[in-house]
Amino acid sequence: MSTPIPIPEPSDEDVERAVAELEKFVAGHAPAGQVADDLPASKRVRELRAEVAESHALLELQADTAPLLVDTDRVRRSRKRSAEAARLHELAQDPAARAWQAARIRSVLTTVALTALVGALAWSTTGVHHTLTRTMTEQGAAWWGAWAVEPVISAVLLVIVGARAFLATRGRALHHRHLTVVEYGALLVTLTLNVWPYLPGQADRFDPMQLLAHAIGPLVAVGAVAVLPIIWSAFAALDHGTAASPTPSPTPPEYRENTPRPEIEEQGATDPRAAVLVDRVRRMIAAGELPANPSASRLREVLECGTDTAREVRDALRGGAA
Repeated sequence: MSTPIPIPEPSDEDVERAVAELEKFVAGHAPAGQVADDLPASKRVRELRAEVAESHALLELQADTAPLLVDTDRVRRSRKRSAEAARLHELAQDPAARAWQAARIRSVLTTVALTALVGALAWSTTGVHHTLTRTMTEQGAAWWGAWAVEPVISAVLLVIVGARAFLATRGRALHHRHLTVVEYGALLVTLTLNVWPYLPGQADRFDPMQLLAHAIGPLVAVGAVAVLPIIWSAFAALDHGTAASPTPSPTPPEYRENTPRPEIEEQGATDPRAAVLVDRVRRMIAAGELPANPSASRLREVLECGTDTAREVRDALRGGAA
């Protein structure tokens, strides 16, 4: 009778070694994804998976250009300002807007010139009063009446300036020998009454600065009187793009130099110089230097003449063409 040999029980180390070998065998023969899925996900793995998923979603959304096409508030404000500027520029080219702008500028310039003129005449009034009353010892009627001398002279001067400036806006230059004599005579009298006490031989000590200071009033008045009609005439000659031409006003009978003369009416002009200019313009038109129907502004620029003469030449050309 045989006796069985007892099998020793495995130790803990043998069990652990067998389990490790088994896990190694299974890991070597199982798919990689299945092993990864079967393994418990750590915190780091979960965060990385979330980051990768977020990146894929961002790339998909960034490929859409719709957000780039939406106007921001700043872009809308810029577009609004640009559209407004374009409309204002278009409106500025309108003949009515250009005429209104010219009228406004003319009004501003006229106001400034008249303010300077009135201020100069007011300063001149004090100088004239001083000249007339320097030998008076008491304030009688003559002393008070001396204040009215300069305003009376200035009133005549302002009438002439106003008439010339207004008629210039109607296309008629007011030139008359009597008006010129009265105008510059009044200015000369005003200048003399202002500077007389300060001239050499009249003052105890000649002071050129005092002479200049009291001559400022009359000199400014002369400047305003000289420039106002010219400025108004230039504004009246502006071409704002309107087709209608100003209707000439009837010629007053007292100004015989503006009355048509029979011997030159047949040439289409009312002035001998205008008749010569008409022939010159016709030659320039034939040579191609001017268009067939030049405007008054173009004729004034080419012929270097006044507005009235340019309009007369223009009307003569149109009458001859008809």
